Amino acid sequence: MKKITTILSFVFITIILFGCQQSNDKKLDNEVSNTDKLETQAEVTEGDFTYRLVTKKAEYSENEPIKIYAELEYTGDKGEIEIFHSTSPFSFPMVETTRNYEIEYGMNEPLISTTLIKGEPLREEFVGSGGYSSEDKNEYKDFMKRVMDKEFPAGHYVVNGIADFYIRVSEGTEPEEKYELEAQVGFSVIN
Repeated sequence: MKKITTILSFVFITIILFGCQQSNDKKLDNEVSNTDKLETQAEVTEGDFTYRLVTKKAEYSENEPIKIYAELEYTGDKGEIEIFHSTSPFSFPMVETTRNYEIEYGMNEPLISTTLIKGEPLREEFVGSGGYSSEDKNEYKDFMKRVMDKEFPAGHYVVNGIADFYIRVSEGTEPEEKYELEAQVGFSVIN
């Protein structure tokens, strides 16, 4: 009898816990995700540099051009400073959260230098990104082809912008100070 009572108690507790878990899952489905709360502008300051990431609108139509840009501004004591970076100090990788697709942002990696003048932001616009392999599903390939043509399908996008560069600590020396400033903005594309 004691064995049956123990088994029934275990089954009863399992049913209660399972019911609570289902209730919590429903609550999570109805909550607004963090990606829905993202702003259209973000600004990060580190040392003598301010990085800005901006999408012009929170919502675009499906055939409308997406306007995203990044700025890097030098705010230090010197009149100007030289930074070193890949093809660009900016990258615009994204995630489309409706489908959970990552949109990579590749670029060539030569060493280029740019002189930033104090108070004059270096600005660059998003020019497109993405890619796929022959092993990817057709649905993913079709999505990426559209993104690569700057025709974003309906969905919610999070831009994980990065400004990646370094400076020389003192003129003519090898020691360097590396910067990787990150910011996020979000936008939706509707039919």
